[in-house]
Amino acid sequence: MMDDQIKLAVHENEIKHLQTDMDKLVKDMEELKASVAEISKTLAEAKGGWQVLMVMGGIGAAFGSVVGWAIEHFSGK
Repeated sequence: MMDDQIKLAVHENEIKHLQTDMDKLVKDMEELKASVAEISKTLAEAKGGWQVLMVMGGIGAAFGSVVGWAIEHFSGK
């Protein structure tokens, strides 16, 4: 009878440690999810920034081409 009580106490103690570890893992997973969401948001913003820069570069190149064409066309050469 005493051995059964000791075994039960040991099992309860092991379960308590396992539950503590599981709670810690759940907390860590929630922190990881938040970090991944933040990284994803930052990457999406950076992607949009690059697209704006590409559009601005295209507009600048087109404007430069028009100015070059106008100078050549109206300079009389």
